[in-house]
Amino acid sequence: MYEDRIRLASLRKKVMSAHDAAELFENGMTVGMSGFTRAGDCKAVPLALADRARQEHLQITLMTGASLGNDTDKILTEANAISRRLPFQVDATLRQKINAGEVMFIDQHLSETVEQLRSKQLPGVDIAVIEATAITENGAIVPTTSVGNSASFAILAKNVIVEINLKMPTQLEGLHDIFIPTYRPHRQPIPLISPEQRIGVPYIAIDPAKIAAIVITEKADSPSNVLPPDAETQAIAGHLDEFLRNEVRAGRLSASLQPLQSGIGTISNAVLHGLIDSPFKDIRMYSEVLQDSAIELLDSGRMTFASASSITLSKPTYERVLDHINDYKPRLVLRPQEISNHPEVIRRLGLITINTALEFDIYGNVNSTHVGGTHMMNGIGGSGDFARNAHLSIFVTKSIAKGGAISSVVPMVSHVDHTEHDVDILVTEHGLADLRGLAPRERAVEIIRHCADPAYRDALQDYFETACRLGGHTPHILREALAWHARFNECGTMLGC
Repeated sequence: MYEDRIRLASLRKKVMSAHDAAELFENGMTVGMSGFTRAGDCKAVPLALADRARQEHLQITLMTGASLGNDTDKILTEANAISRRLPFQVDATLRQKINAGEVMFIDQHLSETVEQLRSKQLPGVDIAVIEATAITENGAIVPTTSVGNSASFAILAKNVIVEINLKMPTQLEGLHDIFIPTYRPHRQPIPLISPEQRIGVPYIAIDPAKIAAIVITEKADSPSNVLPPDAETQAIAGHLDEFLRNEVRAGRLSASLQPLQSGIGTISNAVLHGLIDSPFKDIRMYSEVLQDSAIELLDSGRMTFASASSITLSKPTYERVLDHINDYKPRLVLRPQEISNHPEVIRRLGLITINTALEFDIYGNVNSTHVGGTHMMNGIGGSGDFARNAHLSIFVTKSIAKGGAISSVVPMVSHVDHTEHDVDILVTEHGLADLRGLAPRERAVEIIRHCADPAYRDALQDYFETACRLGGHTPHILREALAWHARFNECGTMLGC
């Protein structure tokens, strides 16, 4: 059964039920849980913790790598077990409580959470709950399908609960590369100069005396919920493919491009999928999440290596990869997210980054988190880590939403996550705006002409021309800059009542 997965024999006496392990939590604790974009999350202890919270007042600050699967955030929220959450989430029930002000949500760049923990700018982790494939002879933890913040949570926590997931193949061991930066102010450079390089160890090394409980589970990760490419996402992929071809023809890129990063979601997945039929070869990836498209690129031979912090796949692709993990392992590596998302490494490797916008304005500012400027959607995730430090920073989105009631291209974004200084390329199904080397007034011309939906293009042009007559380096009509959002709130469409 599980004994061969707990290779330090003295730890086998720590095996207990999830409900017994849940008794270790106290009200007000800060808890770090493994999990990054629905991968490698704990499957049993969070549910037992929710059961306790239904019976007594028990609330925690919950830190993760990114989003959790298996409805964990929903179940904990419904049990009123979460008082504070960071740095990212995607659950509708939790989102509702965040926007109602009932759960305090700290939206962070994904590279920053453990940095702030390490420097004691955030409260320390009382208990870390980490999903594992195995525990080594020395008491080190072998992660499963993500690393995320798990390594630093386990290292910094007072106590650790390990969930050994028998569903995960033991062959996952060796997939991970755990490197922890030295502490400031004497930190040394991170010695990573190529995506395929390994600079750490394949396990999370901790004092085994900190392991307070081991829980045995046997449950798969939640499958990815991305949708297949549609006409609009295929058009976006086509525009980006043509742009990259032109970069190669101009001598600014080679046929292998630069290492790629792609954010999570349907549009980014579709854009990468479009590269399968491209002329590019020997592509490498340095990202935070590997989706189906990354596996398809590996299978096609277009991509030679992929580095990330988690693997989040559809059910059939997930099963195929795990069943043949030894075939993929030489071409994959999973790292802590503070390494996969580290600005130093991103800048050094010269990444081409592709992330999704909720909306962007005529000058290139991007909102990726807040609907209508007020309501949190999911969080900034790693997009800011990558956008500011990229060789090419690309944002993609469909030009309209809600059946055309919302324009994704607006006079002024209602919330700014990525300023115009961090955005090089914007793409919708209508076209691509290359903003490099352009002043704000020049950017507006390109964005309106190439990215806006025809239903909104004339109105954007009218706004821009009127604003220009008022003057300014970045012309705006302040009384009208957010009028489109106000019209949507009043009329249900930005086109007006």
